[in-house]
Amino acid sequence: MKALLLDRDGVVNVDHGYVCEVEQFTFVDGIFALTRRAVDLGYRVAVVTNQSGIARGYYPVSQFLELSRWMAAEFEQRGVTLAGVFHCPYHKAGTLRPYNRESFWRKPNPGMILEAQQRLGLDLGRSLFLGDQPSDMAAARAAGVGRRVLLTHGRPVACANADQAIATLSEAEALL
Repeated sequence: MKALLLDRDGVVNVDHGYVCEVEQFTFVDGIFALTRRAVDLGYRVAVVTNQSGIARGYYPVSQFLELSRWMAAEFEQRGVTLAGVFHCPYHKAGTLRPYNRESFWRKPNPGMILEAQQRLGLDLGRSLFLGDQPSDMAAARAAGVGRRVLLTHGRPVACANADQAIATLSEAEALL
């Protein structure tokens, strides 16, 4: 099964920095049209997100999970069922145990993507990863994702691991 794998902050929602409450969560323009199109074309849609705010003590895992349930419900109301939300709470500069450590799950490592592959039965070679950071592209490449697309929001970003760079989510629809 092919998948559209999405980074969260900067792709699904505007990255305001450590977004952990509904009031801070603003969906990026075009995310619902893109994901509906992906579902129509037979893609499973999943979110793959680093969440160092947990390791830094900015918010607990329970708050992240509550926000993720709300986010999934918003997608569901618009005709898109998220196949999963995979997150990494770890960061070596974190202050909160046991999350203050290195992790194979933290992008640019491929752990979350490989876990999504295993849990969801994904064919990563036929899948597309859409992220806004070079670490997203590095993780997708290391995991063997077939297409890696960098969302730049119009800013100049160089990334050797991306197959393509786009400025807006509406451009991503044509890549599915």
